[in-house]
Amino acid sequence: MTEPPRPLSLPAHADGGTDWEAAYQAGATPWDKGRAHPALIRWLAAQTVTGRVLVPGCGSGHDVRALASNPLAEVVGLDLAPSSARAAARFPRSGRERYVTGDFLAANSPGGLFDWIFEHTCFCAIDPALRPAYVRAAAQSLRPGGFLLAIFYRNPGHGGGDAPPYGCPLSEVDRLFGRWFEAVSEEENVETFEGREGREVLRLMRRNSIPGEILTDPPQTGENRDVPAGEL
Repeated sequence: MTEPPRPLSLPAHADGGTDWEAAYQAGATPWDKGRAHPALIRWLAAQTVTGRVLVPGCGSGHDVRALASNPLAEVVGLDLAPSSARAAARFPRSGRERYVTGDFLAANSPGGLFDWIFEHTCFCAIDPALRPAYVRAAAQSLRPGGFLLAIFYRNPGHGGGDAPPYGCPLSEVDRLFGRWFEAVSEEENVETFEGREGREVLRLMRRNSIPGEILTDPPQTGENRDVPAGEL
């Protein structure tokens, strides 16, 4: 029987938040399994993701490259830590992918609106108090009718509420995303990494078009920085 993941002990900023750059520099990245999430690989074998795709909290870019293997997809991996973007860019190109250093919660989507967002490791890593900001950023980054494909960590099983990964019951997902998104499909007991069995759910959601909403491309502040694939 495999053990559930333990709460992560990660470097912290002076303000108490996680210092993700320091974690990457120290090689303290146990969430990096060296490959794309198995549930994403299985999903892509049966479904098609095309157009502009954003992967927030992309880390070393394993999910980015899996998505970019479709020549009809243009995939942007976004991460706070410059070292993670540089690590991702060292891998051979899979297709039309690029990596950007920036803050997803600031809703500064690189290059305008997206057709898809793939969520795997960002939502469970941020402080739960920031989840409403995540939902706003996702809604701002997607065109109306666009899709959010998410692997939600319902129950990490470690009992450590003060450290990531943070669990999120589906009732909270419904409450947080309900205004902006409608559920399209959901899969429980998805194929996953060792230790996460039965703890994740794969949900596909569609971005609503809210009556009276004025939707424009998110403002570009210049804070996001491209790291071309292949840059060392």
